[in-house]
Amino acid sequence: MTGYDKACRGVRPKSVVAGADESRMALTRAAESLVSPHQNKDGLPACKQSWLSGNSHDDERREFQPTESVSMSKGKERQIDEDAERATRISGGTAARAEMSDYEPPAAELAKYLKTRPRQLKRDYKHSIRDRKLASHLSELSSQHYRSAAAAHEHDDLLLDRSASGLLEPENDLERTWRVRQREIQDSVGLSSASKAFDLQLDDLGPYVGEYTHDGRRLALCGRKGHVATFDTATYKLETEIQLKETCRDAKWLSDGFLAVAQRQYVYIYDQQGLEIHQLRNHMEVTHMEFLRYHYLLATIGNAGYLKWQDTSTGQIVTETRTRLGQPGAMTQDPATAVINVGHANGTVTLWTPNLPHAQVTLLAHAGPVKAISVMPSVSGSPYMATSGLDGKLKVWDCRTWSVLNEWQTRRPAGQVAWSQRGLLAAGWGNQLGVYRSATSSLKRDGAEKPGLYLTHATPGSATQSLRFCPFDDVLGLGHAKGFTSLIVPGAGEPHYDSLEADPFQGKTARRERQVQSLLDKIPADQITVDQDIIGKLLKPKELAATAAFDERRKAARATPFARLPRTERLKVSGKADIDDEDEDAESIDEEQRAQVKPEVNRRVKGRSKEMKRLLRRRKNVVDEQTLAIRAKLAKQREARLAGVNTQQSAVVSTGALSRFGNRKL
Repeated sequence: MTGYDKACRGVRPKSVVAGADESRMALTRAAESLVSPHQNKDGLPACKQSWLSGNSHDDERREFQPTESVSMSKGKERQIDEDAERATRISGGTAARAEMSDYEPPAAELAKYLKTRPRQLKRDYKHSIRDRKLASHLSELSSQHYRSAAAAHEHDDLLLDRSASGLLEPENDLERTWRVRQREIQDSVGLSSASKAFDLQLDDLGPYVGEYTHDGRRLALCGRKGHVATFDTATYKLETEIQLKETCRDAKWLSDGFLAVAQRQYVYIYDQQGLEIHQLRNHMEVTHMEFLRYHYLLATIGNAGYLKWQDTSTGQIVTETRTRLGQPGAMTQDPATAVINVGHANGTVTLWTPNLPHAQVTLLAHAGPVKAISVMPSVSGSPYMATSGLDGKLKVWDCRTWSVLNEWQTRRPAGQVAWSQRGLLAAGWGNQLGVYRSATSSLKRDGAEKPGLYLTHATPGSATQSLRFCPFDDVLGLGHAKGFTSLIVPGAGEPHYDSLEADPFQGKTARRERQVQSLLDKIPADQITVDQDIIGKLLKPKELAATAAFDERRKAARATPFARLPRTERLKVSGKADIDDEDEDAESIDEEQRAQVKPEVNRRVKGRSKEMKRLLRRRKNVVDEQTLAIRAKLAKQREARLAGVNTQQSAVVSTGALSRFGNRKL
């Protein structure tokens, strides 16, 4: 007996029943009942159409049986009305689900889940690629990337809590969260969270600088008088403690658990046991350091204003750039682009990359020297930057348009600023610390002079030296003149971490495998740029030729320092010279004309020059009548001079040791 016969007799296969769809069955039944009790639109029996549509619910397994009369009973009409109502309800739900499936998440939230560049999503290659098969394949890959990213975003949106959970919330309008003290927070949280708040009193060795690893598992303390110590933040067990007995200005964690310390003259690298393993003599009098962990680059800048990038995997200096702006006031990196942001004494903030000899962006931020810079650590990019200067203003910048988003005056010039993973901004001035909750919301729109304070803390008699938020934890490290203080800031850390990116609970085996994998996935330094979309972009022939010419000039310029190059060469290297006009003029001149063209000499310039020496050297090889006459005249004068000297020497008679006094005339 075939499946068709079984369906007509009311016997249905189990596979068909298990794989049926409710909405499809209801719509089909409604259409069958409205057309004819014996026949549907396609002319097939109702029992066959019911079997083809499939239905998994018990109350809908009944199929329409052929009847002898066309007239329908009241019960049949009631059943038809119920089926039509159910079909309308289900079709409405289906439309709602279709509307939800067309929902497109914001690009900023979707960028976290992308495995390709955003500009390549939902792109139609049929108009740009002639090969139809290749264009169809690329279009399908683009759509597939977008669908997978949207599905991942939908799952995280349902599972992860994106609201402002974990933050302190006042119960009424009269309460203020900044009035809550650390003692009250410790009494309200659990024992494990309360143990993260501590205060280290180290009066004789400060001020201190605190630095956390990228996963928040380890903490390094560096005192100005040479005291260096490392801790495990999970167990708060002291790992290493050394006394260097000289000035230490900064400390940064490198890969594989190594620690770089900027000491009085050079930069030194220490291992996990506190043993010195490297001395970087090229980095002198360093005041600020940053480690780019995706590129294995250590960026330093000192009192002389030279910005240097050194590859820690090979030990070679990648680039050395002179900022020409003197001693810097602050330096930080953009975690999304690895661009170095430097604040200077003239109130400007410059953005540097190792592949250009000049700053990519120069921003006039303050009316006085810049004291602190911080870029928001965000997974989908870092669109916000906070700066503070001696003019007493604290500004929040939108890095997409380089415009001031918020600006307000603090009681004293803020010497330190830091962003948390959840968007909290901490600023320290003098012995006071303030944490702002809504620093990125527009104050003009809200009608406020400055954002409201979220938490405050004071260190009496001790100025703030450093501020660092612990990644993936609600902890703020405060380094000051009398030691180090760990504060609990509810809602500061990101609770959902990516175990493939940064895992605070990884073991030794996983850490060792991650080190090898990160070294294999090292990104070249030439790919560091402010605009991330430029990587992988196809250049036009003119742009490609200009890029090749720039690379050749850069290789030629590396042999000579940039400061010693002529002005024309410096303009060419910096990209400010009109290269196209020079190329056109050079092509228009023939080879014969080039040989006849004589170099022009600027006679107004005093002193020696390479062009003058080259011209004089060429003139020596030129033989003409005037040159021969001058040479003959000079030869006669030389012979006459020598003849006179010989005559005087022959007139002197040597008769003894005092004979030279005999020819004198009294």
